Amino acid sequence: MADYKTSDIRNIALMGHGGEGKTTLTEAMLFAAHMIDRQGKVEDGNTTTDFEPEEVKRHNSISAAVAPVEWAGKNINVIDIPGYFDFIGEVTGPLRVVETAGIVISASTGLSVGAEKALKNSEKAHVCKMIIVNQMDKEHANFDQLVEDLRNAHGSSVVPVLLPIGNGPSFKGVVNVLDQKAYEGAYDKSKEVPIPADMQSKVQEAYEKLVEEAASTDEALMEKYFEEGELSHEEVLAGFHKGMKDGAIVPVVAVSAITGVGIARMMDMIAKYMPSPAHNNAEHKGTNPRTGEEVSRVSSDDQPFSAFVYKTIADPFMGKLSLIRIFSGKLTSGTALYNANKEKSEKISGISIMRGKKQITKQELHAGDLGALAKLQFTNTGDTLCDPNNPILYPALEFPRPCFSRAVYAAKQGEEDKVFSGLNRLTEEDPSIVIEKNTETNETLLSGQSDMHLDVVKNKLESKFGAKCLLQDPKIPYRETIRKTVSVQGRHKKQTGGHGQFGDVWIEFSPITDSETDFEFEDAVVGGAVPRNFIPSVEKGLRENIVKGVLAGYPMVHLHAKLYDGSYHPVDSSEMAFKTAARIAYKKGCMDANPVLLEPWMHVEVSVPDEYMGTIMGDMSSKRRGRIIGSNQDGGMQLVIAEAPMAEMTKYAIDLRSMTQARGSFTQVFERYEQVPGDVAQKIIAAAVKDEDEDDD
Repeated sequence: MADYKTSDIRNIALMGHGGEGKTTLTEAMLFAAHMIDRQGKVEDGNTTTDFEPEEVKRHNSISAAVAPVEWAGKNINVIDIPGYFDFIGEVTGPLRVVETAGIVISASTGLSVGAEKALKNSEKAHVCKMIIVNQMDKEHANFDQLVEDLRNAHGSSVVPVLLPIGNGPSFKGVVNVLDQKAYEGAYDKSKEVPIPADMQSKVQEAYEKLVEEAASTDEALMEKYFEEGELSHEEVLAGFHKGMKDGAIVPVVAVSAITGVGIARMMDMIAKYMPSPAHNNAEHKGTNPRTGEEVSRVSSDDQPFSAFVYKTIADPFMGKLSLIRIFSGKLTSGTALYNANKEKSEKISGISIMRGKKQITKQELHAGDLGALAKLQFTNTGDTLCDPNNPILYPALEFPRPCFSRAVYAAKQGEEDKVFSGLNRLTEEDPSIVIEKNTETNETLLSGQSDMHLDVVKNKLESKFGAKCLLQDPKIPYRETIRKTVSVQGRHKKQTGGHGQFGDVWIEFSPITDSETDFEFEDAVVGGAVPRNFIPSVEKGLRENIVKGVLAGYPMVHLHAKLYDGSYHPVDSSEMAFKTAARIAYKKGCMDANPVLLEPWMHVEVSVPDEYMGTIMGDMSSKRRGRIIGSNQDGGMQLVIAEAPMAEMTKYAIDLRSMTQARGSFTQVFERYEQVPGDVAQKIIAAAVKDEDEDDD
């Protein structure tokens, strides 16, 4: 590829709902620009940006992938982002490193949930937007209705710029409203033709809307427009250019990625009107990691070098590949790299750009470009690489919280290290997955966005690292406690010939109600009823046994044990005998002390559109044993605040998506433990007894 300066670079992320053609659109752009010899198909598994085995198998994108396209003297770095919400973590990094979001919407299905979320995410990231109405060749394609829906939802800033000539199978070209020119044909064979007579009024109406929006981008233009009622073509172009780059105008274009119609003219728009990294000397703000002072960079080669790692690819053969956006300075093989997060120096072993999985070697990259560095020792996704003499630390990426967990085990005994080593490598590639040990259940939990997300991780683990794992529903960390005070004797006497065993204790068990202490031992023995040297054995015996409760084997908590009497044998008493006596007292006493099961309760916050409020509240109250605490407005959504048992929330991510057509999201954090209702407790105890019997068999 040619060497492109900052002003000739365009960075665009293709976003939207799954299945609406982002990968096919990327492929069409590459084909139109002669970057590939033939246009691959998602269903054939031969596209440039869907190269992972899981993507080929599932026929959908699961990882963000880059494809630079050379067009009209510009380098358009296209990032193809997965549309399925299971892989929302793949959106975070790319949105940090582009200037434009291309929101892809199907002309036949209309404004989708994925498009709505993509628009919200791009607004949050402060990038400009272009709406790409794809699949214009499909039956029931309705460009005009979609534009109307978009304007109703997002205001008059949404303006059609490439109007379709024909709809559905008759879609054969586009009219550029800005230039008042029509084009027919596919890919780079698109040629200028007269504007169809039956479209003249529609084109004029679209142009007038465009003029109004162009005028609103500049006070001088607005003043002239109000006074004279019109603007010159040059003024309209200038206003549109400014509005497009500033995000004040959201152009809508019509294309078909399958047939190639409109693709070339869309790329003309991107090359000519989308902002370059150098637009308006945009500042990239960070802090000096050594002083804490705020510093900034602009995308210029003469600035100190700085780059941001927006994605990592973990490859068992190539090693780690760090995908970067150069925010400032120029990158060459001699550039000194300093990781501001890890406070470590890194060495460059080669510079490349990515086109799908293909690495293209480069001698240098300019400010604003996207590239890749291999085998960086300390660097992970979200890290800043910079000039060691002019350090800067850019803000970290904020990945979505995991909301779905499974317990993970090695499929074969003895392969635990292989499995967990591979999973840790995959967390470098996808930081939205989390691996942590639950000390109470002794399970390792793999957490992500959904069951599909974790299934993909499982399959990647096998294909990339040859390690097989099993995923199971996680155990709920129930606990047990007692509700009343009892006094009980624990007596252990055994004669086996020679020295026997004898230990005798009286212990009062009572619940701890005024603190969160799990266990207290009180020595109240007087008169030497239990010799001092055996009292620690009694405490030790109790501590060893409270790890298993008397109802279902869950840990016993909030237990106060007061040793106040007992007896001993001068010959047969021993530490082991008193430990055994303590165990007998514990089991007998706690069974008599009204033992109950406790379960973890979560604080839950569910964000949903207004129309789903009733469904969410009803489900939480009636099906999940939850309590609604309240609700309030949250940025155009309703935030339902509730509490619910953890056991009822394990599949909530899947259920919420179904109840809200994927429009809802939620977070949950541990709140406290509460007593399990009797009927539910009986089922838990029965299941625990059954599991123990099966283990014994």
